[in-house]
Amino acid sequence: MAGVATLHASFAELGVPGPLVDVLAGTGVTAPFPIQAAALPDALAGRDILGRGRTGSGKTLAFSIPLAAGLADGFTSAGRPRGLVLVPTRELASQVQAVLTPLAQALDLTVATIFGGTGQNAQVTALRNRVDIVVACPGRLADLIEQGHCHLGDVEISVLDEADHMADLGFLPVVRRLMEATPAESQRMLFSATLDNAVDVLVRRFLSDPAVHSVDSVTAAPGAMVHHLLTITPGDRVGVVAALAGGSHRSLVFTRTKHGAQKLTRQLAGAGISVAELHGNLGQGARERNLASFVSGTTRVLVATDIAARGIHVDAIGLVIHADPPTEHKAYLHRSGRTARAGADGVVITLQSPAQAADVRGLMRRAGVSPLAANVSPGSALLRSIAGPLAARVAPADPTAAAAAALTANPATGRGAVAMSAGYRGRRRR
Repeated sequence: MAGVATLHASFAELGVPGPLVDVLAGTGVTAPFPIQAAALPDALAGRDILGRGRTGSGKTLAFSIPLAAGLADGFTSAGRPRGLVLVPTRELASQVQAVLTPLAQALDLTVATIFGGTGQNAQVTALRNRVDIVVACPGRLADLIEQGHCHLGDVEISVLDEADHMADLGFLPVVRRLMEATPAESQRMLFSATLDNAVDVLVRRFLSDPAVHSVDSVTAAPGAMVHHLLTITPGDRVGVVAALAGGSHRSLVFTRTKHGAQKLTRQLAGAGISVAELHGNLGQGARERNLASFVSGTTRVLVATDIAARGIHVDAIGLVIHADPPTEHKAYLHRSGRTARAGADGVVITLQSPAQAADVRGLMRRAGVSPLAANVSPGSALLRSIAGPLAARVAPADPTAAAAAALTANPATGRGAVAMSAGYRGRRRR
């Protein structure tokens, strides 16, 4: 069955259990987004789901609600979760957990995250303590399974979130192995912004007669978004980014490399801009702190690699700045999709040097975007117009702080035999 949602019923009218409706209402969520209105009736009925919609479309609730509802009143053994959500990044795992946990708690269920970049002991303990639902990155989960800490034979409902991004990162072989370890008769849901050939392989292999729901075009850019293409000299790049990020908007700045993100963060901080960084060279604790600071508004500007382009939901981002143009159009759309979310307006700025113009022109054409083009320098009136009123300057941070935050992961330790021992099995204490 295929569907494009156009009508919004209430959560209760869609069949969502009363305790979950109360949780949603308590957080101010009373009307479902289109992907939720489309997918929830089929998902709550136990059907496999194939959902397409870009990040920010409400996919997380679309699978979290039926996941929690479907596992209520069940039996969970040690090391054998009954719910599984696979995601491509640690940041997305944490955000899914934040959405899913209140729903799960309302039905006396527990949720844990499993990902690399941090020690595994707490994750092993959660499995040993009969966690019901795990939200996991494929690599670390596969490691724990190989060590004997986890088994997927009891999974009743599994979710692949941002499946196309997992394909882009090369995770599909391990994703296939993990899904093959779940029971063939279990319910499976796959959500993706695009349905490429690589994702189609997963669909044909693991989904059985799925209900298909799509809420937007595969490659369409959000409508409430203004795109600017600014040509600069390479020597003006930092000054132009500082002029744009120095305004009153909450801004997300993308760079191509981790080193580039670190360097640009230091340069913006030196200009008195409230800025943090997000990239793979940071330890997990630093990544979580920096993202939380940006989400709360304590930090106004975040400089990131593509780790932040997918699955990270931060409200009221006014500017997305491509300090380095992406190399392909899907990355452009996913980066740009951090603004103009949930009906809000947003501005996307791409900086290019004259030498990059031909490549960027082709990228924009494939993305279906016709940007407003201009040549600018740091003092251009156009930059002041886009940036808005100047924000208050902050004292530059200690330049060694970022380096100190680039922590190495704790060593992986644990005893798989203990996690799976009969002494830890049985129904969870109520």
